[in-house]
Formats: sequence, structure tokens, C-alpha cells
Amino acid sequence: MKKQPVIVVVGPTASGKTAVAVEIAKKYNGEVVSADSMQIYKGISVATAKPTAAEMQGIKHYLIDFVDPCQSFSVADYVAEAKKAVAEIVSKGKIPIICGGTGLYINSLIDNVKFDDTCADTELRGKLYEFAKLNGNHCLWERLNEIDPETAKNVHENNLSRVVRAIEVYEKTGIPLSRHKINSRMEESPYEPLMIGLTYNDRQKLYDRINIRVDKMLESGLVEEARKVYDTYGLKTAHQAIGYKELIPYFESRSDLESCIENIKQETRRYAKRQLTWFRRDIRINWIEIEESVNSQKIIEKIEKIIAKSKILCYNKS
Repeated sequence: MKKQPVIVVVGPTASGKTAVAVEIAKKYNGEVVSADSMQIYKGISVATAKPTAAEMQGIKHYLIDFVDPCQSFSVADYVAEAKKAVAEIVSKGKIPIICGGTGLYINSLIDNVKFDDTCADTELRGKLYEFAKLNGNHCLWERLNEIDPETAKNVHENNLSRVVRAIEVYEKTGIPLSRHKINSRMEESPYEPLMIGLTYNDRQKLYDRINIRVDKMLESGLVEEARKVYDTYGLKTAHQAIGYKELIPYFESRSDLESCIENIKQETRRYAKRQLTWFRRDIRINWIEIEESVNSQKIIEKIEKIIAKSKILCYNKS
């Protein structure tokens, strides 16, 4: 089976992925599929740094601003929608460019991960949460460790939702979640990804960019946007976006604004570090060290050389 070439642009927050993806799309007749777990939500644009029309430069972007903030949206949902977007792009004779920092979304898509369709058992979940409340998270984790030690060693006892889900899957199917995950990757992917990663050799430069980005978000109305979402939806799914949840103590008069802003910057830096840790494990990624502006022509020239060397694209430059 001939695989469909896709270009994948990854990297930590504030590394300039959108600008690079747009330049690639312009040069290789492509369209962009977002892989950001928060940009999917309607009405939260400042906190998630959604690309503006000017930043998109006429390049169509998919999977941005289409899910209601109070609606849950799983990885499986993302993969299903992203596959539709890729198919639509290919039908136009264009090259799909996956761009984002949500590693789980990206890997699940390009590696063709299949998700178990085990129905949720709300009654069982309630009992498991109650057990943890009465006996402690560690006791529930020990229960998971007995039936699925492979999953248990990769899940912290305080990550209660994942512990509960893993036990739920075993109780419903008799098969450990770790085995489900192995089975989920058995079907070959239809995609041939060319992965490009953006990073900074000097981590402090990335952190400085993050701090500047947060300051610009504040100038663009981050606090007002977060207040509106908080008043409208309360503590719903979309409220987990960095830049929202850190402002809740301010909205509830439990902290001053300056402290909350500093917390936003700190949490964003920590998130960037986690993103880099995730992506560094993928040996397929061609890393590009950013030393100057992310719009530097040198970066695009390096990417062109990577694309030419890969020989996976049959598309001509537009």
C-alpha cells in the first residue's frame, strides 16, 4: 500500500510552529491540520494563541475553533476528525501539514492508533472513585498494580482518572489496558510522516519567548476572555487551558492578579518542558535549533533541505 506523505511540525509552545507550518504550506501547496488540544474550543482564542487570519496568510487551517467549551473531546475524537481533514486536503491534490504541540494527538494520528470502544460504566467508575476517597489513592493504585503492573508503573497514583479508566477497562473486558495499547498499534499506518521539530539550544531563550507571549496575551485581553469563559461555563473542559485555570484564584478573590500572572508563566514553562520531553523520545523527528527569529529564512532553507533529502513528497512547489 502506498502511504500518504504528511509533513509534521512539532515543538514546545512559543517555538513558532504556526509560522513555520504556514511557510511550508505556501512552498509545497499544503494546508494545515492543527494538533492542539485547546485550540479546538470555540471562544478561547487569546489563551490558546490561535492563529489569526493574518498569521494564516490565506492558508486553510483545520480543527481550530469548532468544539463547544463545555464539551469533552477525546484523543479518539481528534484522530477521527484529523483523518477526515487529511483526506479532504489530499482530495484537493495538496499536502497535509500537521502542526501542533499536543504529542498524544500527533502520535495517535500518524501511528494509526486504534482506540478501544469499551463502553463507559458510570456505576463502576463511581464505586472506584468512592473506594479511593475512603481508602486513599494509593490503595486504588495497588489494585491496578495487581491486574496491570505495566500500566501501573506508568501512571501516578494521584492521576485518579487514568487509574480508574485502566481498572474499568480490565473489569469490562478481562484484558489489561497495556495489552489493549499493544493491540491498538498492530494495524499499519496509512501515513508516511516527515517530522520536523523546532527547539532552542538555549532553553532560557524559549522561556523568555514564553514570558513575552504571556505579556502580549494580557495586552490582548486574556483576563477578560478568561473571566467571560469562567462566568459562562465554570470549571468545564476548556477551562483546563493554561492561562485560564491559573486566573481562577483571582476571580474568586483568593489571590492577586500579579501572582496569578506569574503562575501562568511558570506553568507555561513547565508545559514546554514536558512537550520537549515527549517529543525527544521520537527518533523520527528532524530537529532544527532556533537561534534567531522563528521567521528566519535560514530555518525555512533547512526545512527545504530536509524535505528534499526525504524524497517522500511527489508534490512540486507552488
